[in-house]
Formats: sequence, C-alpha cells, structure tokens
Amino acid sequence: MNTVINLENANIYQKDLLILKNVDFKVNEGDFVYLTGKTGSGKSSLLKTLYAELPLNEGRGTVVATDLLKLKQNKVAQLRRQLGVVFQDFQLLTDRSIYDNLAFVLKATGWKKNAIDTRIQEVLKYVEMTEHKDKMPHQLSGGEQQRIAIARALLNHPKVIIADEPTGNLDPETSDILMQLLHSIAAQGTAVIMATHNYTLIDQYDGRVFRTEDQALIEMSFRN
Repeated sequence: MNTVINLENANIYQKDLLILKNVDFKVNEGDFVYLTGKTGSGKSSLLKTLYAELPLNEGRGTVVATDLLKLKQNKVAQLRRQLGVVFQDFQLLTDRSIYDNLAFVLKATGWKKNAIDTRIQEVLKYVEMTEHKDKMPHQLSGGEQQRIAIARALLNHPKVIIADEPTGNLDPETSDILMQLLHSIAAQGTAVIMATHNYTLIDQYDGRVFRTEDQALIEMSFRN
C-alpha cells in the first residue's frame, strides 16, 4: 500500500503561533481518516498544511511524494492538482452553472477542450447529479451542492480528498448520503481525510480516528 501523506515530528504554525507540535501522521492509499477535536484545536491548520495554504518549516512532511519543506510557491498549484478539497460551505461559483463551475477547474488545470465534457459527465454521473448540470448553485439543496463540490474535487483524479466539515451544514439523512459517497471514493483507492465534529457519523462509518488536543495529534482508534 503506497503512502500518500507522511508527517514526522512536524510543527504546524499559524504565522508565529505554534498550533500543533511533533505531529506524526501517515496516510495510505484508500485510508479513510477522521480528524476530530474542539474548534480552534488545529484541525483546519493541519489540513491547510497538507494542501500548502500554510507552510511547513519544521519537521518532515510529504504529500503525494511532494516534500513540503522544499515546496516552492510556484509549485503549489501542481501539488493541489493531485488533491481534492471539499469545504463545509461548498465554495461554488454562484454566477455560473454547475457545468461551468466544473469546466472552470478543468480549464485552469490544463485540460483539452474535447476532454472537458467527457470528464464532467463522468464525475456528475459518479455523484448522481448528471441531470443538474445546467442549473445554478442556488437552485440546488445543500446536499446537492455538496455533491457537486465532491464532483469538483474528483475532477483531476486526486490521490487524496481533504474534506473540512463537509456535513456541517447538512441534515442527518443527507449526511449519510455524503458519507456513503466519500467511503465509496476511499474504497476505490483514494485516501479521504475528513474533519468533523459529528461522532454519530464516526460510529456509523469505519475509519481511523485522530484527535487534535493540547497542541498534539493523537490517534484514538482504528475501526474496520
């Protein structure tokens, strides 16, 4: 099993403030990982370090074979093409259709025009949203918008999906649908790292569980 994320003795900062220290965190292909902890305890800071919004300057860290300590700013976009990021608030472009939201990402990452339509059809079919491609984001429910956000995250065949509270704004039934989708992604070999406060979901859906607490990252359990 290939390792896609490996942090060793990593110190994670927000500017000059130490948020997490001596972090050891290893994720393999196909892992489903929960990240829990109180608000402000470092979950989002850890995720931002993985997709290089926050720099890593102390310890060791690789994400999909990219050395975070040696990562130059002009190479950050190249790293992010290998990752898919899903946010609680969807972050869809509100002035364009679902199809155009997805096409925007593919054009920005260098896809050829004749391949764009095919790839959009593939990801929309995967999240069961094909019939909504011409709608605007405001015409969709929260759960539907989050499925589009997952489709967007899948566009570039990522090796890791990073989901920051993806069910935070959703009702329990819709959250279940999203969890089934995320677990199906992991079952196909893409690692999924999900920050959440929802312990009911953790009890229902298997995965490794890490907690951020007192500037530390602690592995709590492994369920399968």
